[in-house]
Amino acid sequence: MLGEYRISGRRASDIAASVERGVASGDLDPGYVLPPMRELASLLGVNTNTVAAAYRSLRERGVIETAGRRGSRVRPRPASTARGSLRVEAPPGVRDLGDGNPDPALLPVLGEALAAAAEAYGRELGLYGDAAVVPRFAELARAGLDADGVPDGPVAVTSGALDAIERVLTAHLKPGDAVAVEDPGWGALLDLVPALGMRVVPVALDEDGPLPGEVERVLRAGARALVVTDRAQNPTGATVGSRRAKELRSVLAEHPGVLLIEDDHGHAIVDLPVHPLAGVTERWAFVRSVSKAYGPDLRVAVLTGDGLTVDRVTGRQRLGPGWVSGLLQRTVAHLWETGAVDTAAVSRSYGERRDALVRALGERGIEAYGRTGMNVWVPVGDETGAVARMLHSGWAVAPGARFRMTSRQGLRLTVSSLSTADIEPLADAVAAAAPPARPVSHG
Repeated sequence: MLGEYRISGRRASDIAASVERGVASGDLDPGYVLPPMRELASLLGVNTNTVAAAYRSLRERGVIETAGRRGSRVRPRPASTARGSLRVEAPPGVRDLGDGNPDPALLPVLGEALAAAAEAYGRELGLYGDAAVVPRFAELARAGLDADGVPDGPVAVTSGALDAIERVLTAHLKPGDAVAVEDPGWGALLDLVPALGMRVVPVALDEDGPLPGEVERVLRAGARALVVTDRAQNPTGATVGSRRAKELRSVLAEHPGVLLIEDDHGHAIVDLPVHPLAGVTERWAFVRSVSKAYGPDLRVAVLTGDGLTVDRVTGRQRLGPGWVSGLLQRTVAHLWETGAVDTAAVSRSYGERRDALVRALGERGIEAYGRTGMNVWVPVGDETGAVARMLHSGWAVAPGARFRMTSRQGLRLTVSSLSTADIEPLADAVAAAAPPARPVSHG
């Protein structure tokens, strides 16, 4: 059954460690069925309860899985591109509303900022041993966080929001731990959590963000972390308002040991204020990417949090990439200093297109959501059929399967490339592809 590999150990911890060594070395491949507990206990000369405790530990850490009478087996390696593969490619002549990209016309021209960064680099080269965060970048980032009421904490820089979230999760959690995530929510995050060996726990939301009762339920059930999008939630556009923030902080205050991660997805593209939840749990992180407002290719995100969390993240970062390029940090700092993005104008531009589409869909009896940001979420009864019919009508949209777990089916439409003239034809196409559905909450 196990080939040449022999599980060893007298204590539960030693037996579990022996199995983990076999998995790490490749001697126990994914799918290998482990011996029944009584059989292994007899082979090792230990009590069955000892083996049961070892298997339980391995299962909780995500090393093995139990399939009833079929026994316990080594878990398959988690897929890392499951949801990304659900992307619908737009053939020639079809408009692509599924890529989730910002409107290029609203992104700042980078020439001046890059030149300024290069000039500064000429005066002060970035060398090994230098501070990981450019002082001026840290100063401006912290000032922006302070203005938005984010609790005081050290500033770190990561290569985008997902990089920050991954580093924070692995700084505190282990395989098998449960992470509460919005449903529908960010597809990349829904892939990342299981790729880390952790369990995704869905949390329903409405246009004001996660429902407090849902958060209370999952935290009571043992979720170790909660990830919340403060503004322009992907895919629904939800934004946490002051009342909802107060309710969520009250729930979190009852669970101070939970790791809270906030993603300000609407940074510089939403003119509604952010209402941070941070400060009521012992461990927290607040992430602010520049991708949507300044350009996805900059790959820069600000991370702050409690001292221990940020210290663990930066310590581990030093053992990998080391730091995010100072050239990129200086470029972003110059963009901030010069006011390269007019947040009110950007928010208004996306809002006019988004609101017009939601309104046109409503006139056709189609329920749609899109409070902020660049996306509109449309619940549907037959997601696969609706996507296919939209494609036939000349519109490629993102299937809801990329973003949901237990919530109902839907479509995500990114409004970035839409003009005023596109709204009515697009609404007609959606109405034809997805008959009016009964209004329900996102959950």
